[in-house]
Amino acid sequence: MKEQFEVMVIAPHPDDAEYGVAGTVAKWVRAGRQVVYVVCTNGDKGTSDPNLDPAELAGIRQREQLDAAGLLGVSRVVFLGLPDQGLEDTPQFRKLLVRQIRTFRPATVVTADPYRRYIWHRDHRITGQVVLDAVFPYARDHLAYPDLLQEGLAPHKVQEMLFWAAEEINLRQDVTETFELKLAALRCHKSQIDPLDTPEWEARLRQRYRDNAKGERFEYAEAFHYLQTPS
Repeated sequence: MKEQFEVMVIAPHPDDAEYGVAGTVAKWVRAGRQVVYVVCTNGDKGTSDPNLDPAELAGIRQREQLDAAGLLGVSRVVFLGLPDQGLEDTPQFRKLLVRQIRTFRPATVVTADPYRRYIWHRDHRITGQVVLDAVFPYARDHLAYPDLLQEGLAPHKVQEMLFWAAEEINLRQDVTETFELKLAALRCHKSQIDPLDTPEWEARLRQRYRDNAKGERFEYAEAFHYLQTPS
């Protein structure tokens, strides 16, 4: 079924969206924009606990993601359930994302920047690249995946894209008013935060997003590379 959502956030793992764009998502929701999350992997390798079963961890992380999205006012969360550390640039993965784009028909797509150099989680790099390809040209072109047409999933042109963790930043969003909500959403991901490190974790985050706002007239910013998609 086709639905119209204004924003789609495509995240490699549970919690990536909260680090990358939660403050901006909260602003968009307050402004009346509908947001859908697409989470690519199940996060089943995101632990240092050797006694935690991967399947149990995947369930925990899904619940954490739903809690975080609920705090932010995200309208829908789609879990693709692919294996953590297992994403590849394949036609199958690309088609999964094209299906989501044609289903929800967002004007804006937000994801991880694929071009960050050197140390960068492979799932983030692959996700960003495949999202780019899914948006342009595959979601747009009617002859791409013709079987989706037969399902009623017509082509869709995304208007703009934002990439978090970019090295070439050209957009800073003021998230001062929503920063505490961003922190609260991040705290939902308890499996990813060492309780003993919580004060230092929060201090590092505050400093990171203050650094993003340097030179601006606001305290906290989320930073992105922004582009308008070709026609």
